[in-house]
This record gives sequence, structure tokens and C-alpha cells, in this order.
Amino acid sequence: MRQAGRALPEYRDLKKNHTFIELVRTPELAAEVTLQPIRRFGFDAAILFSDILVIPEAMGQSYHFRDSGGIEMEFALNTAEDIRKLDSRRITDKLQYVAEALKLIKPELQGRTALLGFAGSPWTLANYMVEGASSHAFTRAKSLFHTEPLLFSALMEKLTLAVTEFLKLQIASGVDAVQIFDTSGGLLADNAFDAASGSWIRQIITALGHEVPVILFSKGTHGRWASLVETGANILSIDWTQPLAEVRAMLPDDVGVQGNLDPALLSTTPEIVAAETARILRDMQGKTGHIFNLGHGVTPSAKLECIQALVTTVRGGP
Repeated sequence: MRQAGRALPEYRDLKKNHTFIELVRTPELAAEVTLQPIRRFGFDAAILFSDILVIPEAMGQSYHFRDSGGIEMEFALNTAEDIRKLDSRRITDKLQYVAEALKLIKPELQGRTALLGFAGSPWTLANYMVEGASSHAFTRAKSLFHTEPLLFSALMEKLTLAVTEFLKLQIASGVDAVQIFDTSGGLLADNAFDAASGSWIRQIITALGHEVPVILFSKGTHGRWASLVETGANILSIDWTQPLAEVRAMLPDDVGVQGNLDPALLSTTPEIVAAETARILRDMQGKTGHIFNLGHGVTPSAKLECIQALVTTVRGGP
């Protein structure tokens, strides 16, 4: 489960002495945070502890966390010159700390647990980079897409190359699958999704050459199943607002689904989590290509006993 470490006391102990960015950039610490949920819960897969914004940082646009909460970029992309200065050619060199972390994690899993890498989609990254910060209503990247399509394409070409190279670096470092997080996909109108996001994801997946499975999580893009399938992703991760069995029935047999328990339930009781987990398992019983997971990341308020109830229920079956 993504961000499972958020709820762990051992992770919070590390945060007392290290910033989030220090944890991300220090291979030994990133490896430790990745492994903590595996030691405690024995998940079937570990997902690299990192952040989607390491890519803009490596391109020359750093970020930090505001004291009041949320993310702030060092500057916003306001001009064509800002975009021109972004450098996607040295991504592999600048993100070697990620490769080093993966090489520390892989042996610890001893071939019993899959290792997942990830990156943000170009569209999702562009929203942070153009807006200049996290926001409840990203608007500036959408405006750029509609008003200056050539400049938007120039930015997306750089980001597509950077994401591709970053995922290739992770694959070369031993990950068993990669996930692309298109968490801003739902901001787009149906007729804009492919041009602003889907087509760039498709270029990335094509460039990866099917060396490992690719999971795509495009949050809030309900009803765009054909566009998501056309990206070439092997597995679609579905958020908790959609009936998983109905989505499964609409997809080709060779495209799997992942999900989709509401993460908020992990802040309730073990009994509620167990019941809702069992319901999803019953709904998906007999259907192929399902990976049980949350419909998004673990929230900081998640209770350890609720996470354990999820694991126990999945292992026990419906």
C-alpha cells in the first residue's frame, strides 16, 4: 500500500530527526522507510519511498514543504524561458540516490516480496510546476494547455523524457513493476484528457518496452476507460468511488485492476475494515486480474489495527 509508512511509529521516530526530503534523498533512510511496512505487515509488495517531485527538482525546480502544510516549488513556471531552462538530460545522474536506495532494498526482500517503483505523470507534475505549489484548484497548467499549446507541448516533451528515464533507472535497479500516478487526471474535461495527459503516458509506456508491468492510477477519470486502456498500461488502479466489479467487466481481459478500498476506512475500526474488505473480495471473486489495494494512499490517521485487519482479511479470503 502506498504511503503505508505514514502510520507507523517507527517512521515517525525517523521524522523526529530527519526532514521528509532528507529521508527521500538518503539511500539508507529511503530503504529503511520502504522496508518498515513490510517488516510489520508482510505485504506482498514494497513500494519505493520517494516523491513524485524529485523529477522537477532534478530538472532544476526544487520544492519544499510549507510550515502551514502543502508543497511549494522554488518558483513557478511563468514564462517560456522558465520552461526552456528545465533540463531533462541529466535525470539519471541526478537521481542516482534512488537507484542506490533500490539496490539496498532489493536484497532485503529476499525474492519473497515484489518491489515497485513509481513516478508522477507528466500532466500531474506540470500542475505543481506551473501552479508553483500544491493547490485545491489547479488552474494554471490547464490554462497553459488551452492558450499556449506549443509551449505546453514543449514542457510535456521534457517531462515525458524525464519520467521515462527515471522509470528506466528504477527498472535497471531491480524493480519488478512501476506505477504512474496521474493524480491530476480528473481535472481534465473528457475531450482534453488524451491530449493533455493520456497521450504522454502512452509515450512513456511505449518507451519502456514492456520490460516490467506498468500500473496506471489516474484519479477521478471515471468513464475514460478506453483512453486509459489505450495508454498500454497492464493494470489500472481504480479509486474507491467506482464499483470495481463493474469496471473489471468493461476492461479487456489482458488489463488487470488494482484497488479499491476507501483509505478513510483505515481510520475507523478493524471490524469495519474487515467487512468492507470482504465485500470487495466477494464482488471480485471468480474474476481474473485483481490486485487488492486501497483506492489511494494510506492517510496519516490510519490505525495499525485497521491495516492489520485488511491484511488478515485478504489473506483469509472472502
